[in-house]
Amino acid sequence: MTKSNRLTMYILIAMAGGIGVGAILNNQITSTDQLTYVAKQINIVTTVFLSLIKMIIAPLVLSTLVVGVAKMGDVKTVGRVGGKTMLWFISATLVSLTLGMILVNAFQPGATMNLPLPEAGVETHVNGGAITLENFITHVFPTSIFKAMADNEILQIVVFSLFFGVACAAIGEKAEPLVKALDIVAHVMIKITIYVMGFAPFAVFAAMCSVIAKNGLGVLGVYGVFMTEFYFGLVILWAILITAGFLVLKGRVFILLRRIKEPFLLAFSTASSEAAFPKLITELERFGCNNKIVSFTLPLGYSFNLDGSMMYMTFASIFIAQCYGIDLSIGEMITMLLVLMITSKGIAAVPRASLVVIAGTIAMFDIPQEGLVLLLGIDTFLDMGRSATNVIGNAIATAAVSKWENALED
Repeated sequence: MTKSNRLTMYILIAMAGGIGVGAILNNQITSTDQLTYVAKQINIVTTVFLSLIKMIIAPLVLSTLVVGVAKMGDVKTVGRVGGKTMLWFISATLVSLTLGMILVNAFQPGATMNLPLPEAGVETHVNGGAITLENFITHVFPTSIFKAMADNEILQIVVFSLFFGVACAAIGEKAEPLVKALDIVAHVMIKITIYVMGFAPFAVFAAMCSVIAKNGLGVLGVYGVFMTEFYFGLVILWAILITAGFLVLKGRVFILLRRIKEPFLLAFSTASSEAAFPKLITELERFGCNNKIVSFTLPLGYSFNLDGSMMYMTFASIFIAQCYGIDLSIGEMITMLLVLMITSKGIAAVPRASLVVIAGTIAMFDIPQEGLVLLLGIDTFLDMGRSATNVIGNAIATAAVSKWENALED
């Protein structure tokens, strides 16, 4: 059994254990105040886990994004292919994020939770005038990268990283030692992330136990509804991606889908789109995609074109707001969509990366980050669908760019 499968098994065991212990506590303790106190003490474990997640956000985004941009090389050389690739990626990202936003507002999966705001976030300040275009734009650009990192201002870190990465690419060989050093930092941070995720079963146990102890077993129905609605959304997204692929590839898109069946199943079973990466390269080349196009587009797609993860981020972020009864205006949700479109870039290959991005984004809208624990127990099941969708999206994107470049063999 692989480490990924073991972690999944441990999370499932922890989730079941947390539900069982929480149900016992809910039945045995009759005092509401005492139940609240016990649940709060149990939730300390989850709070520690969330702190560890927050700890890695700044250095992870900085190192991975700088290296990713710097490795693009000479802009003139890759400009044409890169432009076509990014056009597809941006379009697919917008569609995925928008679909998630539409579906979560249509289904309202968190509306029945009615959770009280946690003590640390009673004052949410979420209102129509809290976030203006002027405030958003001026806040994006950092006055100090060190201050931005200290405050975990993820958008400001992204802006700095983009400038830094482009500058490294522009000066070429002189920047190679620095890029290599940041690449090492990125790998170290990914390793730390894996260590942090090792604590996930404990956090899942505490989160489920705390929620069930306070609210009873009836809250589980919300999770079932959430998963059903999310996977329904993924099916719609698959249909959209395949339709877009058909417009470019015609009937060959169905041959492509048969080709990527194995990497698709691998990503789904391991809940990791990165696990399918080597096999996906092989299958795309066998399908007829040019090796140079595959080598450029596919790695870039794993940072900029995670369609399943994109849809999940708006779906999950607004779900958490619904759970706490926080009403977001259309303007705020569109702003969140644009923020997620930027903050979600540059952290490919990070296990449960969506949780990291959501944690950094919802804080900007004064949505309690404690709500993130509501998703920990079922995140493995959700990650399976997200990862498989990422494989479909990147395979179709790579094939489409190859077709546009007349580099797709019969």
